[in-house]
Amino acid sequence: MTHPHIHPVILSGGVGSRLWPMSRALYPKQLLPLAEQEPMLTATVRRTCGPEFAAPILVCNEAHRFIIAEQLRLQGVKGASIILEPIGRNTAPAVAVAALAVLAKDPDGLMLVMPSDHVIGKLEAFHQAIGLAAQAAAGGKLVTFGITPTAPETGYGYIRAGEASAQWPGVHAVERFVEKPDRKTAEGFLADGGYSWNAGIFLFSAKELLQELTALAPEIVTAVQAAWTGSAEDLDFHRLDKQAFAAAPSLSVDVAVMERTQKAAVVPVDMAWNDVGAWPALWEISEKDPHGNVLLGDVMAVDVKGSYVRSERGPLTAVVGLDDVVVVATDDAILVTSKDRAQGVKAVVEALEAQGRHEHLSHTTVYRPWGSYRTVDLGDRYQVKQIMVHPGHTLSLQYHFHRAEHWIVVEGTARVTCGEKVFLLQENESTYISAGTIHRLENPGCVPLRLIEVQSGSYLGEDDIVRLEDTYGRC
Repeated sequence: MTHPHIHPVILSGGVGSRLWPMSRALYPKQLLPLAEQEPMLTATVRRTCGPEFAAPILVCNEAHRFIIAEQLRLQGVKGASIILEPIGRNTAPAVAVAALAVLAKDPDGLMLVMPSDHVIGKLEAFHQAIGLAAQAAAGGKLVTFGITPTAPETGYGYIRAGEASAQWPGVHAVERFVEKPDRKTAEGFLADGGYSWNAGIFLFSAKELLQELTALAPEIVTAVQAAWTGSAEDLDFHRLDKQAFAAAPSLSVDVAVMERTQKAAVVPVDMAWNDVGAWPALWEISEKDPHGNVLLGDVMAVDVKGSYVRSERGPLTAVVGLDDVVVVATDDAILVTSKDRAQGVKAVVEALEAQGRHEHLSHTTVYRPWGSYRTVDLGDRYQVKQIMVHPGHTLSLQYHFHRAEHWIVVEGTARVTCGEKVFLLQENESTYISAGTIHRLENPGCVPLRLIEVQSGSYLGEDDIVRLEDTYGRC
């Protein structure tokens, strides 16, 4: 049976605090290659490449926009629409605005809504389930995918499948949704056999979704329509009106629609799904050594069993005589926890935020639309950075009140504007930018530009930048 184009809608608004210190607020887990060789977000996009799928729509945090755009470019993803959430309002408003985007170009379009940070091990099974769900969605059903449970998990919601559909084989009515149960109840669900995990993956028509939202949560539709009407194109992004979007109630799709609609359906599927919600989940899905360990990076494990040890740009990490632990080292933070307490990492992130520290917010490598920089040394009145500029990219025309800068090119070619002069710097050449001098750095070449920047002065904060011109609209 044919059906309208399926529009993948990928929700990328979370911060993944339970995977700290790898995941940070400005570089959350969906942007990291945690489970595969590529970032989780682009792996999600790749699951829906094919003639039956339209170009993806991504709804993301404004702070992540340039990183996401660059990751899509590097992976060769073309035609994606990126909608910027000015403020997080949970999944129902995000899905509603994506529905408006679908309707604007495809009045009969279906939406496949997916979180950006899940792992699916059995892709063929997922595609088969999409085919079943699409037929029901084209017939007016709001379909969710129920994951075949493998354990009495208490961290997931459950779906009780009801009567099987005579019209669409493999599709069931939803008898009820169940919030996260205690262990005894979860064990009963597994013994019953009629329950699935709620993965938060949905397929429905954009038109049907908005009709149900209008009936069940009209405040969301009103706010989102105003935000969409007041939106503006900003480079390659679609920027929603902040004031209008902030008026939307913060509700999930489940609470706003799926648990209340009479049109809910479920397709049970065994597709080796994992939401990678904490470090033990990564241990579960990763290849292990003969002692049950997952060892990644510059690590040594002596008399260690059943553990996850990872050094990511961190120092040599040695673990001795411990079982069932998680040890994750980056260049500015180290996490050590037992696997059964790994969910408590969120409390560390909250404490860091409460203390006004920065380790929950960003890595030492900070990503910008033109490339990235990494602080390698910081002291009184000086700072040393490694800077990388993508080929063909340009930093803003700017000046600083309080600091001077020395630039040393170590790879590639730099075009430098310094006052009235414009000149090229090759590898092993350097220049000096005095405080107050208008300047700009460009990479005119076809390979990344890498340089060392030494800052000196009375104040070295990032807010001592006065932008005069900027390719990325940051003036």
